[in-house]
Amino acid sequence: MEKVIKDNKEWQQALSPDEYKITREKGTERAFSGEYWDKHDAGEYLCRCCGLPLFESEQKFDSGSGWPSFTHPVTRSHVSEETDSSHGMCRTEVLCARCDAHLGHVFPDGPGPEGLRYCINSASLDFKEGPQRSENSDDG
Repeated sequence: MEKVIKDNKEWQQALSPDEYKITREKGTERAFSGEYWDKHDAGEYLCRCCGLPLFESEQKFDSGSGWPSFTHPVTRSHVSEETDSSHGMCRTEVLCARCDAHLGHVFPDGPGPEGLRYCINSASLDFKEGPQRSENSDDG
């Protein structure tokens, strides 16, 4: 996959101040404040910065956390992970694999077979309404 690379000024022009703070400066929106935390429509969640498909609504669940939560990404290769030791914690940060946008974090307390909860900021996502993809999206 070809990387999307822009300088800070280009990202600031393309994103709202909140979107920039969250996706480019690793910010976090307040719980229960984002556009998609309580969205239940069928469709696909894309990276706000580059449009890469990240999650499907069929993998979304109500974690009670106040952020959109998913059991797994559309395709494992569409997200990357890094260790985040900020704020006195050790967490696993989730990034868009194409543009390195900060998406949120993944935790080992989800309901799916892998037991993962991808806790994602709404400001990191765009939603595309429509039917789910029919192929198996788990490519390891």
